[in-house]
Amino acid sequence: MRSFGQDTRAADLRPGDDPTVGEGPRRSREELPREKLALALISKSEEDPDSRVKTGQTPRERTEPLQTAFDIAGLSVYYGDKPALREVTFEIFARQITAVIGPSGCGKSTFIRCLNRMNDLIPNARVEGSVRFEGQDIYAPEVDVIALRRLVGMVFQKPNPFPKSIYDNVAFGLRVNGMARRKGDLDDRVQKALDKAALWDEVKDKLRDNALSLSGGQQQRLCIARAIAVEPEVILMDEPCSALDPIATARIEDLMQDLKQDYTIVIVTHNMQQAARVSDRTAFFLTQVDESGSRYGQLVEVDDTDRIFTNPKDQRTNDYITGRFG
Repeated sequence: MRSFGQDTRAADLRPGDDPTVGEGPRRSREELPREKLALALISKSEEDPDSRVKTGQTPRERTEPLQTAFDIAGLSVYYGDKPALREVTFEIFARQITAVIGPSGCGKSTFIRCLNRMNDLIPNARVEGSVRFEGQDIYAPEVDVIALRRLVGMVFQKPNPFPKSIYDNVAFGLRVNGMARRKGDLDDRVQKALDKAALWDEVKDKLRDNALSLSGGQQQRLCIARAIAVEPEVILMDEPCSALDPIATARIEDLMQDLKQDYTIVIVTHNMQQAARVSDRTAFFLTQVDESGSRYGQLVEVDDTDRIFTNPKDQRTNDYITGRFG
C-alpha cells in the first residue's frame, strides 16, 4: 500500500501543470451513430463470444481477481449550497481503463477531480462521503494533497505544455520532487517517460526545442509523458481527445492500451465510440433535478463496457447510448 501522508515526498502536479487530449474517431474507423454502435457491438458478441473481451485482454486475464484502486462510497459534491454530485458509490479497478460518460452537466469532470482532490482548488467546493485510494481515505486531514497528486496524475482537456524545452517539460516534476539527483539519471527518466508516451522517436533529436513547437497531438503526448515521469499509479484524463484530429486521437487511444499495463486510467469522454473502443468498464452519469430546481449529477449504473453498450440494466442507459437523448 502506498502512503501519501505528510511524511511522503511531495510532487508538483498541479491543475495547470498537466495535459489534455482530444476526442474524435479512431484511425480508419468511421463514426457510427449511437444506435448503430450498440447494434454493431451486439452483433459482434453474437458472432464470437470471445469478442466481448476488450482489446488487450485475454479471457484468462478476465478471470483473475480484480484489485480495487478507488473505493467510492456516498460521494456528494456541493458548490456553495448547490449540489453538483449526489451519492456516487462504485469501485474503480486497478490496471483497467474506466470510462465516465453522460450528457453535459452531469458531473463527470466534477467526479474525476474528486479522485485527486482537484476540487479543493475551487472556492466553496465541499465534498461529502468517502473516497479511498488503495484503502486510504484521501480526504483525511493528515493527507498530503500534493503527494496524492503525484500518485494520481491528471491530463486535461487542452494540451498545456510549459513554455520550456521538451526536455524541461518532462524533467520538471522530477526536479521538483528530487527524483533524479544525477544528470545521467534525469536523462534516463526523461527518455523512459517519452518512450512510454510513444513520443521519443519523434523528438529525440530536438529535446531542446520549445515544446510549443510540437503539434497538438504531440503536445498531448508530451503532457502524458510529464505526468508519468513522476511514476504515478493512476492517470486521470478529462476529455483527453476533444481537441485532437482523428489520427492524433487514434495514437492516444493506442497509447492508453499500452499504459494500462502499468497504470490505472480513468477517462471522461463525450465520445461514445471512444468509450466503447478503449475502456474495460463504463460508468454512466445522468443529470437529475431536486425539489428546489437544482440540477446535480447522479451515477445511473456502472458495468463492464460490453454490457453497458449491449445489455444495460437501466433503460436510461440504453436510451442514452442509442441516441434517444443527450
